[in-house]
Amino acid sequence: MQIIRTSSPLVKIWEEREHDYSEMMKIVVDVDNEILAVDGDMHADLEKLLLETGSMQQSLWGANVYPDRMDDEFIEYTSFINIRPSQGNRSMEVLDIELRTKILNIVKKLLI
Repeated sequence: MQIIRTSSPLVKIWEEREHDYSEMMKIVVDVDNEILAVDGDMHADLEKLLLETGSMQQSLWGANVYPDRMDDEFIEYTSFINIRPSQGNRSMEVLDIELRTKILNIVKKLLI
């Protein structure tokens, strides 16, 4: 597991990953600090790592990236940590389009 704060080659992260889910990698994005954690066994592990380094719970959203896919299929906005009725998200999937766009922009900025 690692936290990505600056643009990093996705190919290198993918090749050096510890958790092999064959075609995808779990990530958690901090939408306020514009950082993300990658390569956890579970989204909750990545969430814990970010919380331990100062991120706020309400800023963390789980997703999966698929390095071999293109455009809209590159990212999947689904994780158990996304179930947050208090923030208006009652689903494992991030439902808010603006939030999804923010997550995607951070991922594209950091995982080049």
